[in-house]
Amino acid sequence: MLELLDNQRTFHIQVKHTSLVLHVLPTGHVTVIYWGKRLGSKSLAYVIQDIGRASYISDTDGIKDFKLEQLPQAMPTYGNSDLRTPALVLEYADGSRITNLRYKDFKVYSGKERLPGMPTITSGEEVETVEILLEDYLQQVTVKLIFSAFYEYNAITQSVVVTNLGTSSVTIEKVVSSNIDFLEAAYDVCYLSGAWGRETHRQVRPLSQGAFLLDSKRGASGHGQNPFLALADKQANENSGSIYSMNMVYSGNFQAIAEVDMHQNTRMQMGINPFDFAWQLVPQESFYTPETVLIYSDQGYNQLSAIYHRFYRECLMKSSHAEKVRPVLINNWEATYFDFDKRKLLSLAKEAADCGIELFVLDDGWFGKRSDTTTSLGDWQPNHQKIDGSLSGLIEEIGQLGLQFGLWVEPEMVSPDSELYRAHPDWIIQVAGRDPQLARHQYVLDMANPAVQNYLITELSTLLEKENIAYIKWDMNRNITDSGSSYLAVAQQKELSHRYILGLYHVLEVLTEQFPEVLFESCAGGGGRYDPGMLYYMPQTWTSDDTDAIERLPIQSGTSLIYPPISMGCHVSAVPNHQVGRITSMDTRGIVAMQGNLGYELDLTQLSTEEKLLVKEQVVQYKEIREIVQLGQLIRLTEIENQNQYAWLYRSKDATAFAVSFVQVLARANTVPKRLKLAGLDAKAYYQVGERICTGSELMSIGLKLDKPIEDYAGQQWLVKKIEK
Repeated sequence: MLELLDNQRTFHIQVKHTSLVLHVLPTGHVTVIYWGKRLGSKSLAYVIQDIGRASYISDTDGIKDFKLEQLPQAMPTYGNSDLRTPALVLEYADGSRITNLRYKDFKVYSGKERLPGMPTITSGEEVETVEILLEDYLQQVTVKLIFSAFYEYNAITQSVVVTNLGTSSVTIEKVVSSNIDFLEAAYDVCYLSGAWGRETHRQVRPLSQGAFLLDSKRGASGHGQNPFLALADKQANENSGSIYSMNMVYSGNFQAIAEVDMHQNTRMQMGINPFDFAWQLVPQESFYTPETVLIYSDQGYNQLSAIYHRFYRECLMKSSHAEKVRPVLINNWEATYFDFDKRKLLSLAKEAADCGIELFVLDDGWFGKRSDTTTSLGDWQPNHQKIDGSLSGLIEEIGQLGLQFGLWVEPEMVSPDSELYRAHPDWIIQVAGRDPQLARHQYVLDMANPAVQNYLITELSTLLEKENIAYIKWDMNRNITDSGSSYLAVAQQKELSHRYILGLYHVLEVLTEQFPEVLFESCAGGGGRYDPGMLYYMPQTWTSDDTDAIERLPIQSGTSLIYPPISMGCHVSAVPNHQVGRITSMDTRGIVAMQGNLGYELDLTQLSTEEKLLVKEQVVQYKEIREIVQLGQLIRLTEIENQNQYAWLYRSKDATAFAVSFVQVLARANTVPKRLKLAGLDAKAYYQVGERICTGSELMSIGLKLDKPIEDYAGQQWLVKKIEK
């Protein structure tokens, strides 16, 4: 996976179909001279030698025509002759900020070391790592670039370690996890953006001179932007074209940049957001960045997705549930909101059990004095009066119906009206002397404070040890304002955003290790913190609070670009939909919710007999295709009418069964439906679709018959099975 060339000055990192080539110049600068389709082993140093020289750019090291600003660097620093966006900015004790890194050494080894206190991608398959050590001799600072090659997964990860070997503190103002420079700029940039209720919409726009920037400053990876960035060929589509992507294994503030310079070169980088960030690096201390995942595809977005999905299922999600089919669940939130008692919950659970549902989830309102959003967050003791007895008793009665039990929590928050806040008002994020701002009637706990971490570990451990809980929905319903910590020293205040995430990771590490049998689902007002960092601990994420089937189409399509279907929570809800008021058929709601982990979030007791029968049929149908959807390969089929028709296919691991779905948003007058062409089949094999038998070549070249829509929001679904003939 790693070849050393040019007297150990060229590092050729190879995975199954991808090469990443780094080269050390005679001056000690490390360049990235190639990333893309796998190459044969040979020196590529000529790429640097062949770069033409431009005007009005400074020479470096007094060497005539040695223009650092034109070179594709691996770790460009502030203060030198490269005036593009730096990847590393340090401030020293004397107030200077110039960092001059040069190559010092390297190390190659099998395997991959864990990053301290952060999610780390690992694998049982063969992995090889190269560490490239750079040093600023004057300031006694080293920077280690760590690249790990996962051969079978066609994936590369990178992280960076900054170490202070001097005798005075150094302030890190910016450090990215990955920086790759391209010697061209004819790309589109692809990213995922949105807001609460419309997360992860895929956006594609052309790059032009200047800087394209994605970021989150909200304390979380965010509804607005996801920590993912890709550069794509202008002609790239689902099935063809080259795409270069980065995804950050991190759940906090991030920044991603694609910068086109004056000479049509592109710099792509991703890391912790330097906004409101600084880290005091004391002597002999090291700072580790989160890692990024570098995925290249030469066959379009579907191949990109296939690589990410398998890699994350098998190498990122540490949970024992990562490769297990997930239960069909009922969540009481949109059925009851806060207005429930034991009788109402058991009635809902009985209907769920009759429909074949396997898990009952009790959402917000079960603890403290909680009957609305104004109180009790932080007091994680059951409200025995509200649930007419003990939580254990409720769980037992629901279990007698044949259902597992799940519970909603929001541990990172606290209500002003709570026993926790009255006992520890200093535990919230706030600035002394200023009134902290409320959002959703709650404050954010200071997760940088070990006392807060220990409190949450104790409270939640006690709950999980006492009660028979199979599932936890971990929510976060507001972002961070009033950034300040009474726990951190004055000089550490800009460390709060990162220390918050490290504190959260510590709590999750302890709980998920202590309770490996519990299925944890992440939620942040829906998909507000849908990122690889959370997937490491929680292999399932509530994709969006918007449960409308039509709104979910672009949300789930965008999410599926990088995150595996087994991680997506998708529910059938009531109509008119509670978020947008739209009315869609039960069939279409079911088809869309079967794109991930099927659940229900409506009052089953209020459904008609016919509707209950449809739910039962959906659950049976989903269980038949559940393993294909959750553990198979997703292929998004080419859209016939952009943003009006969505089609997708799941291929089982053994490629013998395919679940195919189609949804048309708006009906068209006087149109003849086209056919839906499939993908990923064996052209010479035979397949059964309903009563018809077709060859794979027929299904891929001619396709399935689409019904003529007689109403808006119409869907169809097929199960295609390979047969012997």
